[in-house]
Amino acid sequence: MLQAVVLQAPAKVNYRLDVLSRRPDGYHELRMIMQRVNLCDQVRLQLREAPGISVSCGKEGVPEGEGNIAWKAAKALLELSGAGVGVGIAIEKRIPVAAGLGGGSSDCAAVLLGLNELLGLGLSCERLMEIGVTLGADVPFFVFQQTALAEGIGERLTPLTGLPSAWVVLVNPNVPVSTAWVYKNLQLTQRERLATIPDSFKDVASLCAILSNDLENVTIPAFPVIDEIKRELIACGAHCSLMSGSGPTVFGLFSDEATARTAADALQRHADWFVAVAETV
Repeated sequence: MLQAVVLQAPAKVNYRLDVLSRRPDGYHELRMIMQRVNLCDQVRLQLREAPGISVSCGKEGVPEGEGNIAWKAAKALLELSGAGVGVGIAIEKRIPVAAGLGGGSSDCAAVLLGLNELLGLGLSCERLMEIGVTLGADVPFFVFQQTALAEGIGERLTPLTGLPSAWVVLVNPNVPVSTAWVYKNLQLTQRERLATIPDSFKDVASLCAILSNDLENVTIPAFPVIDEIKRELIACGAHCSLMSGSGPTVFGLFSDEATARTAADALQRHADWFVAVAETV
């Protein structure tokens, strides 16, 4: 049995985020196009003979005990295994915290995938996704490991294969945005119909036709800096730009690495902004 494993936990962006209705359970019915990018946290799992779970991260805003979603993932699989062992989880955070990029959910999925391997459980992707959705709505997507159309609260996933690869500039203005606050203040409007999603795209520029995020209607009026970042990304050569998830991170799509890096360099002049260049995976 393997005793340790190191996994890369990628961030995601939402090319589309449609909020369709409010559900009786308090969640919202969504339709999203979710795309992973290669800005990754590193998650190291180490099995231990003594029972117990530890999480170390050292990043402000990330709990290190039972409040960490990665801890909850480990608890679920250790209980399922009945192995009587423990695990140490070390997370090196590279994805900004509470940024609309899914970092915590990705770390959680990495723990599910890694412990499934370390403990020799042989659980299917579908079973891990079932466990994941009980921990967080975005976790199944990261277990799925494919670009996807996500429906329901995000747990019903259909692979999307016709999307071109793109260079992505991620910009986070380091302002705190509460996902719960955003959804609470969202005013749902009646839709005549959902926009159709093409089966394929000829290039990165054509992706712009599907970019949309209903949550911008709440977040941008409260945090105008998000709109400022969108405009700056376009001015720096992005084909289009959008807020990811509930924000505050904004991303711009580029066809080539050189233009993306030049744009990122220009945006670095804002010393209080997090800026990173990534590629879709």
